[in-house]
Amino acid sequence: MVKYSSRTLNRTFAALSDPTRRQILAHLAQGDRRVTDLAQPHDMSLPAVSKHLRVLENAGLLRRRRYGRVHEIQLNAEPLKKAAQWVEEYRKFWEGSLDRLAAYLDKTNKAANKKGKT
Repeated sequence: MVKYSSRTLNRTFAALSDPTRRQILAHLAQGDRRVTDLAQPHDMSLPAVSKHLRVLENAGLLRRRRYGRVHEIQLNAEPLKKAAQWVEEYRKFWEGSLDRLAAYLDKTNKAANKKGKT
């Protein structure tokens, strides 16, 4: 099993736990955006959106560039990739467990059917 920084994963999953932040990431996946552009679809103040952006920035999910008063935001998908790899390891585990359970149930059903016929 690959080792992951629990601090990084915790920040990534915490940042992804909020629907507003997930929506911001979806907008950034389409290209770089200014803070005001990211705030527009949300019914909240610019400072409230800035708080969401800081959480995403602290999790390493975005980069901020400043041009005078304009802040341009860019998606950094590397923490998402690491989180997806972490989840993938557990998916493989659960699929293997479910496959073994299915084989066991199939075996016990066949044994029960044989007993019922004899």
